[in-house]
Amino acid sequence: MNSTGEQQTAGLFTSEASANHRRRRMVKDTLTRHAVGFGGISVIIAIVLIFFYLLFVVVPLFQSAEVEKRANYSAPGATFDETLYLAMEEQGEIGVRFTRSGHAIFFELSSGIQISDERLPIPQNVEITSFAKGQMDQGLIALGLSNGQAVVLRHVYQVTYPDDKRQITPGIKFPLGDSPLQVAPDDIAITHLAFQSSEEGTAFAAASDDGRLFLSGIVAEESMFDDAPELEQFSSELPGLHDAAILKLLIDQEQQNLYVVTHDNELTHFDISDIEAPQQLQQLNLGGDGRSVSAIEFLTGTISLLVGYDNGHLSQWFPVRNENNQEVMTRIRNFDHQQGDGNAITEIAAEYDRKGFLVADQHGRVGIYHSTAERNLGVNALSSQSIKHLAVAPRANWMLAEDENAQLQLWHIKNEHPEISWNSLWGKVWYESYPEPDYVWQSSSASNDFEPKLSLVPLSFGTLKAAFYAMLLAAPLAIFGALFTAYFMAPKMRNVVKPSIEIMEALPTVILGFLAGLWLAPLVETHLPGVFSLLVLMPAGILLCAWLWCRLPNRVRHAMPEGWEALLLIPLVIFVGWGCLAVSPAVESLLFDGNMRNWMSDELGVGFDQRNSIIVGLAMGFAVIPTIFSIAEDAIYGVPRHLSQGSLALGATPWQTMVRVVLLTASPGIFSALMIGMGRAVGETMIVLMATGNTAVMDFSIFEGMRTLSANISVEMPESEVDSTHYRVLFLAALVLFMFTFFFNTIAEIVRQRLRKKYSTL
Repeated sequence: MNSTGEQQTAGLFTSEASANHRRRRMVKDTLTRHAVGFGGISVIIAIVLIFFYLLFVVVPLFQSAEVEKRANYSAPGATFDETLYLAMEEQGEIGVRFTRSGHAIFFELSSGIQISDERLPIPQNVEITSFAKGQMDQGLIALGLSNGQAVVLRHVYQVTYPDDKRQITPGIKFPLGDSPLQVAPDDIAITHLAFQSSEEGTAFAAASDDGRLFLSGIVAEESMFDDAPELEQFSSELPGLHDAAILKLLIDQEQQNLYVVTHDNELTHFDISDIEAPQQLQQLNLGGDGRSVSAIEFLTGTISLLVGYDNGHLSQWFPVRNENNQEVMTRIRNFDHQQGDGNAITEIAAEYDRKGFLVADQHGRVGIYHSTAERNLGVNALSSQSIKHLAVAPRANWMLAEDENAQLQLWHIKNEHPEISWNSLWGKVWYESYPEPDYVWQSSSASNDFEPKLSLVPLSFGTLKAAFYAMLLAAPLAIFGALFTAYFMAPKMRNVVKPSIEIMEALPTVILGFLAGLWLAPLVETHLPGVFSLLVLMPAGILLCAWLWCRLPNRVRHAMPEGWEALLLIPLVIFVGWGCLAVSPAVESLLFDGNMRNWMSDELGVGFDQRNSIIVGLAMGFAVIPTIFSIAEDAIYGVPRHLSQGSLALGATPWQTMVRVVLLTASPGIFSALMIGMGRAVGETMIVLMATGNTAVMDFSIFEGMRTLSANISVEMPESEVDSTHYRVLFLAALVLFMFTFFFNTIAEIVRQRLRKKYSTL
């Protein structure tokens, strides 16, 4: 019967059905192999596409400005009438030219065709002798007259939509009335004028041709019986300066500071918060190296001064508090891209909303700069003649220039992201009103007078800090737990412990973050001494328990089945944990006067944030432990048994076998587990978002929080404007996070391959 069965079996494998079975199996194997290969390649392609998409969104951040000439024409109105000021409205369709004879000429920017000519209320036999502009976004300007008076006006543009077509109607308004205001003594010509106006009042500074300097403050009060406001005026005369002629007067928008610049490069800083009692704060020389000031203007926000020199050099100055807590004007940055012998800076025009500015020079070139980014976005030749007047549109997308021959040129500017540079992203930046350069991330504010600060250094630091503290907790617990579970634990107990820990990985991180923020953080804050004692007493208690266990009689120790000893640690861990937290209030009252946080702040100078790195380490470490444990345990358990058995047969102890054979053989898998866990910690979002203060601070203290790249993206991406600088910088943060994980995974794979090759002969 056996030979008959063998013949039947042989016939089965040589039959046509068997051949068909083998063919079907080969087809399935081929399809499966190709499907797996296709899936792997698809994953690689998807990752590459993600990388290039991030790169596609990020690249425009670093592009230079592009300018394109759109029109060239003679100045509208009488060409012999000197231009005092050029401006344009927000849409870049209508421009205005204020002239020496007292005309406001509105014209089409695209063609230069005159729209209207407004005669300004200048008294007869009185001339315009000076000019000043207020806040650019309000369109306010002031004209100083030869009789000591000034006229304040605003150029406005009313937008209507007749027949569903946009129509812009320009006009002139007089916020303080159309009657001239007396800001200097009668019959004294105002040669230089500065002013600022707000709802609280208007401040004037006027200089006469005999070197005298006058201050005047006007407050408009509403009348109960008349629509016209009643004006209350305060005035004073500043102490005489030296004999040098005044070059420029400047008042900041808060009406607190007056800067007087003379032709010998001297800048005098006055505190004019009290118009009737001004105080001189500082006097310094803006020159140096044989150069002289040729132009000076406020940067938007009126905190910084932009100073242009007769050799094309540029510098930015703003007040910084010194060691005596006094504000001192300090040179912060230099820009030398238009520097050249005899190439004087003739005009500086600041952008309305950003810290960018345009600079015209004597050779007809215009440079586009951004102050905070210390970035030159291009220098372009506009004319062969010197540029006398320069205007930038409110959206910074149009530029209007007038040369010595009264020729106007209209240029379109494409300059979307000037505030981004390598230095602003990764270097220390000295922001206005800051005592020193610093790394700062602050993308939004409740105030409109705000400059976004987009340094990625605090976010990258926070990412690595959170990952470090998480790995500090997770790595030793997971690796040692994997060693014990795979090598020493009883199989039945391992079959319970390993799946239980792996199930922990399925717990949503938002739940962990929720528990960490609302339960764990207050618990740690309330029992701070207990938490610190727990970190010391728990390892000590486990070691003491192990030592006592080894000292017990053999009959007692052998009563516990081999591999089940870990059960003894459960009541120990519960008892030590409960005991540390229970005695925490007493310890805090005895040693720290009832409040350990205040003691740390007063005695050690260490601050304490409730949601800090300790909370992140505990919560995120709990989330990372299952990943590291599972991979490491599989690597250790997968070491061939003949290696450990051979080592034991040669006389090695189980621990020697573990350290010198099993651990080395499993080291590629263990290292991969650590790197994958590190990548998980770097990319974690919800735990960090909910368990920390989410503040972008650079402090390695375990008592301070942080903000990570992933948490920052999740918080700010929904609020960012598409294609804005903020939006693209968030994509750059995602690209940096992508590179972090790519770096760790690449290093892990390289080390794993080397370890695998090194210990494959065991």
